[in-house]
Amino acid sequence: MKTAISIPDPVFEAAEELARRLGKSRSQVYAEALRQYLERHDHITRRLNEAFDAAPELAELAPVLKEMQYRSLPKGDW
Repeated sequence: MKTAISIPDPVFEAAEELARRLGKSRSQVYAEALRQYLERHDHITRRLNEAFDAAPELAELAPVLKEMQYRSLPKGDW
């Protein structure tokens, strides 16, 4: 699938250089990078879910932390 994205010039240049060094296309470099990012994100989410399944009490914020979190939100219409 083709897509258009905007990235900062330094990131683009670094990706171009990496593609040249590896002998890969720009598309291959971006696809591999995104695949690795998604795998890492899924891994972290799985590990957090496992930790909270093992100790559900950790998933619930202490009342004082809930209040602090609530107070940190900007006021206004949602």
